[in-house]
Amino acid sequence: MERSRIAVAGASGLIGNALVRSLRADGHEVVRLVRRGAHGAGEVCWDPEGQYVDAAGLAGCDAVVNLAGAGIGDRRWTAAYKRRIRDSRVLGTAALAEAVAALDEPPRVFVSGSAMGFYGETGDRVVDEDAPPGDGFLPSLCVEWEEAAAPAREAGIRTVFVRTGLVVARGGGAWGRLFPLFNAGLGGRLGDGRQYWSFIALHDEVAAIRFLMETEGLEGPFNLTAPHPLTNREITEAMARVLRRPALFPVPSQALRLALGEMAGDVLGSQRVVPKRLLESGFTFAFPGIEDAIRAA
Repeated sequence: MERSRIAVAGASGLIGNALVRSLRADGHEVVRLVRRGAHGAGEVCWDPEGQYVDAAGLAGCDAVVNLAGAGIGDRRWTAAYKRRIRDSRVLGTAALAEAVAALDEPPRVFVSGSAMGFYGETGDRVVDEDAPPGDGFLPSLCVEWEEAAAPAREAGIRTVFVRTGLVVARGGGAWGRLFPLFNAGLGGRLGDGRQYWSFIALHDEVAAIRFLMETEGLEGPFNLTAPHPLTNREITEAMARVLRRPALFPVPSQALRLALGEMAGDVLGSQRVVPKRLLESGFTFAFPGIEDAIRAA
């Protein structure tokens, strides 16, 4: 891909920060969307919940990537925090989609964040992008989140939805909490450990976003998960092997429900999600297996 100007919302998050580093390392100009006053040409001011974007700062961008949103697992899901989770994604996506659609020269592609939470509880059933949304808070959120990008799609901008799985990384997300526990010898399965976790190495997450951004003709939803989901028990055993630590402290389901409230349902839930469209499009995973992904992290 020739040198491009790319805007990234959510650039301070786990995935956004890694994406920005990768793009800049390859010589691309990155414009970060910030919630404060912009400092220089490399930043654009926006207010996701207030649905404001300084659209002039997006002029000349070849691509816009939206990864912004309040952390799903950062706090207990009170009614107020669920509203924040929703508004930070749905209202922010709508504002960005409307801003790029109104540009005289819109970007070639709009990559919009989503999550494998779209599918809800799948049990042992393997699901790909053809599966319908599930039931509950996260599936409903993901449906709204993707629908909010409609202005970009309707303006003829190639629009991609990245339904991201559990990102294996030291710096944040679920694994950002697992690594310290296992390193301290306090790791263990969650609940009975039979629930499927669809994971992806941070390196592959960034590479997949760039692949989708750069490959003409690709649009719509793509699952960003490794090809072979594993159960929480299998992942726990892999963590113990790679880190050479015991995994002797399983967390009972009831304890998780007491500690996490409604969010425990998603921690204990099973999602066996596969990246059918990504593989069919020719993407190659650098770290398809869980042990490789853990070592890479």
